[in-house]
Amino acid sequence: MKGLSHKTSKKDGERMTDEEFNAVALKYSDSIFRIAFNYCKNRADSDDVVQNVLIKLYNSGKNFESEEHIRNWLIRVAINESKKLLISPFKKHAVPIDELSDKPAFENREQSDLFDAVMNLPKKYRIVVYMYYYEDYSVNEISKMLGANSSTIRTQLSRARNRLRDQLQGVWTDE
Repeated sequence: MKGLSHKTSKKDGERMTDEEFNAVALKYSDSIFRIAFNYCKNRADSDDVVQNVLIKLYNSGKNFESEEHIRNWLIRVAINESKKLLISPFKKHAVPIDELSDKPAFENREQSDLFDAVMNLPKKYRIVVYMYYYEDYSVNEISKMLGANSSTIRTQLSRARNRLRDQLQGVWTDE
């Protein structure tokens, strides 16, 4: 991805090229979607969040210094857009987890059970688990992105693990 692995000579306020935007959109759309899905719990709202994040990226004129900088920016914006959507006056009701028709397909029952268990966690635990285990962010990186203390993130991860262990007891097998 040319121009994004190091600081470019663009001045703030200049838009990224269409080629740069397309490369970033292709690379990070799935991650943005998964973060949004952790908040919204449905495909339609998650797709809206992805679209809003990518529009903000395209119009931002932001000068990204590195891949990590753009990734962190996109995740922070995805989190903010997801939260904004959930408090929107147009959001009349949430879809319960058992009514999700577009739940991802899994290779085996254990993966499906784990997904259901994670999606049933309270939102504050769900997003932390996702960022830590699926996006490979450290506790310190998550704390900066979410604006929380590192100790709070560690506590949330611990509580989420305990809840998952309790929910999956007898279903999940360690081999």
